[in-house]
Amino acid sequence: MDYLPIFTKLENRPCLVIGGGEVALRKVHLLLKAGANVTVCSLAFHAKLQEKADAGQIKIIEGDFNESLLDNKWLVIAATNKKEVNQKIAESANNKQLLVNVVDDPTISSFIMPSIVDRSPIIVAISSGGKAPVLARLIRERLESLLPMHIGRLATISGEFRHRVKSVLSNVSLRRRYWEKLFGNGKLGSLLQKGQTEQAIALMEKSLTEDIAQGDVALVGAGPGDPSLLTLKALQLMQQADVVLYDRLVSSEILDLIRRDADLISVGKQAGNHEVEQSRTNQMLVEYAQKGKKVVRLKGGDSFIFGRGGEELEELVESGISFQVVPGITAASGCSAYAGIPLTHRDFAQSVTFVTGHRKQDGQQLDWQALATKSQTLVVYMGLIQAEEIQTQLLKFGRGADTPVALINKGTTADQHIVIGTLSELSQLGGGLNGPTLMIIGEVVSLADKLAWFSPESGHKLSRDPFLVNLA
Repeated sequence: MDYLPIFTKLENRPCLVIGGGEVALRKVHLLLKAGANVTVCSLAFHAKLQEKADAGQIKIIEGDFNESLLDNKWLVIAATNKKEVNQKIAESANNKQLLVNVVDDPTISSFIMPSIVDRSPIIVAISSGGKAPVLARLIRERLESLLPMHIGRLATISGEFRHRVKSVLSNVSLRRRYWEKLFGNGKLGSLLQKGQTEQAIALMEKSLTEDIAQGDVALVGAGPGDPSLLTLKALQLMQQADVVLYDRLVSSEILDLIRRDADLISVGKQAGNHEVEQSRTNQMLVEYAQKGKKVVRLKGGDSFIFGRGGEELEELVESGISFQVVPGITAASGCSAYAGIPLTHRDFAQSVTFVTGHRKQDGQQLDWQALATKSQTLVVYMGLIQAEEIQTQLLKFGRGADTPVALINKGTTADQHIVIGTLSELSQLGGGLNGPTLMIIGEVVSLADKLAWFSPESGHKLSRDPFLVNLA
């Protein structure tokens, strides 16, 4: 993070703008909206700046910049068209430990002016750190279209009701949940949009009497790794959670999207190393919900495809805990899509079968004869350790030695790697791989070099040889 975004209160604060042109006028306008006492120094002034001075809205000083102008100022904006003058202003302000912004030169500025979406008291600021101001402006325009005009009124009336909520709900967690529920269903905003303020206040009062102390659990699929593959509902629940229990396959980029004051608890597992036993994970879900917490169980991929989500829900049902399930993009669909391997294809595979390389020791054995059937795609989750066994059994039951195989390591992430080979080579293909790896066996793998994401600019082509290929 190149800059710490902050909002500063400028009401009745003395601020200085050096420059008298159109750019200076825009900065003066923003400072006045924030309630600042503005002084403008320049050799000449835009007509509208002169009008503001004549109306007593700003003070103007005609002449060159000198350091004495910085005395008793809160912040400074340099908006002249002379680089050497702006440089001098920045140096002088920094020497006096004043916040200074040099227009279009973030390298010598101690603060920058973001693009702003104003729905006062809701303010959204967007900045590219001075690197792409046009992009920041386009983002602002998009947000302008997304944020309704009445959202400012929604914030204002909510602020006026805060003391009432605090007097009824002494617990911080309950108060947050009250507001999340009130804002989440859209009824309050709809009433304010129609100008029905009295009805809106009545709704807020009525909602105070509803039971919001009950904890619950959301079983959320985090997808295969790319944070942009999260569902909207998953993101919303992650932002509302009090406690998040997450697997080791959930990427740091996804964890960064969780509400910052939520408790994060790792319950990850990998072959031969269970950080937290499944039974204990099940108990924690129950215990936190019974304490009135909103709990998110965050799992890589989809919770119901080799994610043991069913086991966790059984425990919740037995304990009478309310829950919901939010599906995620499973590793099979995500990784195959990013690798350019369709799981079904009319010419190659009329069915697809998902299996896992890890089972209970006393669990049911795989039906290798059925899995070795031609014209189907076999997807093996967590199968790297069992690669030799998988190869042996499939060959034994008739799958061709030349059947194409793909190992997709850290799929959909910036570190995605793919190994392409044949079934006869499977036990040797994964020697250089660490981390989550998905195995795809079947003729559809032969399409990878043709259908992998291709950019004419980069000329990328996926090699058919069995070695690591970085698709990042």
